Parts: sequence; structure tokens; C-alpha cells
Amino acid sequence: MSLNKSKVFEWLGVVTAIIYSLLVAANIGAEFIGFTLLLASSAFIGVWAFLGKHKGILFLQFFYATAGIIGMIRWF
Repeated sequence: MSLNKSKVFEWLGVVTAIIYSLLVAANIGAEFIGFTLLLASSAFIGVWAFLGKHKGILFLQFFYATAGIIGMIRWF
């Protein structure tokens, strides 16, 4: 099984998004880490979307990145 660069970014984005959502939903005080992971996830998926020319998903990632930055600022 070979993983190309695009698949690596796709799955890094998926995994970090899952961990982000679980941390925030758990309400255990790890919100800052969660929002940092949201920002990372949006970057990973943004790169994947750019490489695959998925313009709608790329556009969406700018809003997820903004939400991650806002969350980090509010929880800092």
C-alpha cells in the first residue's frame, strides 16, 4: 500500500479534526489544545484540497482556520 502526499495530508486532517472535536466535546479543560488541533486540521485539509483542486473544501478551511484562531484567543 503506497501513500501519496495528498493522502497523508487528507488523513492527518481527519485525525486531528476527530481529536479536536472529542477534546472540545469532553469539556475537560483542553479547549485550547482542541482549537490548536482545529487550526492544524484546517491546514492539513487545506493542503489536501489545494493539491486535489477541491476549491469548495479549500474555501471552507479558511473559515475553520478562523474558528480555530478565535477559539485559541478566547481560551488563552
